[in-house]
Amino acid sequence: MNIYSKKQRWKYGLAVVAAIIILLSLWYTNVLVNKIASEEKLKVKSWAEAIVKKAELVNYTNELFNTISEEERKRVEIWAEANRRVVTSGVDEDLSFYTQILFSNTTIPLILTDGKGTIVSNKNFSEAISQNKDSLILELEALKEKNEPIEIAYYKNERNYLYYKESKVFSELRKVLQNQIESLNNDIIINSASVPVIYTDSSQSAVIAFGNIDTTKSKDSTYIAQQIFEMKAQNKPIQIDIGNEDINYIYYADSPLLKQLKIYPFIQFGIIALFLIIAYYLFSTARNVEQNQVWVGMAKETAHQLGTPLSSLLAWLEVLKMKNVDNSTIDEMGNDVKRLETITERFSKIGSVPSLQQENLNTVIQNSLAYFRARISQKVQFSFETSDQEEVIASLNVPLFEWVLENIIKNAVDAMDGNGQIKIQIIDQTQYVYIDITDNGKGMLKSQKKTIFEPGFTTKKRGWGLGLSLTKRIVENYHAGKIFVKSTEIDKGTTFRIVLNKITKQNGRNLHSRSFL
Repeated sequence: MNIYSKKQRWKYGLAVVAAIIILLSLWYTNVLVNKIASEEKLKVKSWAEAIVKKAELVNYTNELFNTISEEERKRVEIWAEANRRVVTSGVDEDLSFYTQILFSNTTIPLILTDGKGTIVSNKNFSEAISQNKDSLILELEALKEKNEPIEIAYYKNERNYLYYKESKVFSELRKVLQNQIESLNNDIIINSASVPVIYTDSSQSAVIAFGNIDTTKSKDSTYIAQQIFEMKAQNKPIQIDIGNEDINYIYYADSPLLKQLKIYPFIQFGIIALFLIIAYYLFSTARNVEQNQVWVGMAKETAHQLGTPLSSLLAWLEVLKMKNVDNSTIDEMGNDVKRLETITERFSKIGSVPSLQQENLNTVIQNSLAYFRARISQKVQFSFETSDQEEVIASLNVPLFEWVLENIIKNAVDAMDGNGQIKIQIIDQTQYVYIDITDNGKGMLKSQKKTIFEPGFTTKKRGWGLGLSLTKRIVENYHAGKIFVKSTEIDKGTTFRIVLNKITKQNGRNLHSRSFL
């Protein structure tokens, strides 16, 4: 297994572990959210049940109030009848029973008027009112609005009218009832769940009370309708039976704390992810800088070590010439020595910023092919096509670009097992030059089209998997070009495309000033 595959597996493994941690965290947070939501709903239900109990108490008090009101009217009617009997009774008739009834009323305020509305008598008013004619008239007007008067017929054409109001007991019960209703509304507004709540009547349009919503918009019918719609979408409204076949409704929504808790995991993971991305970027940058420094040092040391044997080889070539060795042999040896010099120059330029020059791409490629034809299997056939037979100018550093050609051609020869065809085609455009290098070898999977340029990727049993990675660096980092797999198919071959700029300078300055590593 190559280094790149191992690194990829480690990345996938860490990604899976991270995904599991995130999913577990989301699951646990979701459990907490559901638990809090259930508790909030339970609190609202408990609070609603308490309100129902209070509503039942109010209903009971209201029924009691109606009963007492009827009983008091009966008492007043009895008092009126006793008063009529006393007035119309004979001389010898026993009136003790009727007078007892008249004097037994000590709580119900009464005003008796004649048929013309003149006050005849009053009972159970304070002394300040009963002795003040104007105050009695005001009280009479108030009594007329409260209850229907009781008519007392004394003789055929004589009628008196008895006006009354509720007793002190009745007033106290009314006060208790009002306090219960106010308490009911306060309990709706101030609830232990601290959730937004709206209490409506049976029509679900008139708001009786509300809590934990924007009070500045409480009178805005559109805002209230929107809040009720949203609350209804979140939770089913709670029905409150207030008696007399009337059903009120309580709408409620999730508390702000619960809403924040729902989105908190995503914010948390977003911050963690951003931190990890920044940390990974800084770590990768530092690691790449460190690796580049190691590569630069190793490359320069290699170039330095090659210098001594190269000098010796040049001397030995001169000796062989004096020995009358076959010139063709000496020429080929000279070509190999020049090749070693080129390789030494390549390594010596790593870490520096050599300039790009306008070069004839046709000549550079033809020279490289001439060198390879003499040093690889004769079963490998080369073909070269160019859109311009004379010259195609592009921005190049010749030693480094020859390294690119060497790496791609060697990979193509290995893919064909030393037997096949390699075709190089140049397409000259206005601003760019396209170089297609095609072989009819084994091809590759589509999933490998991008990963083949990663350091450590290799399909060979031997090798470091750095050739195509260096090729990509030379083309893209130094020549500001582009290299990619244009097409590939298993058992049919692969085509690499290189895109180069034709212009090197603009406004007198070099556009490509980055070092190779």
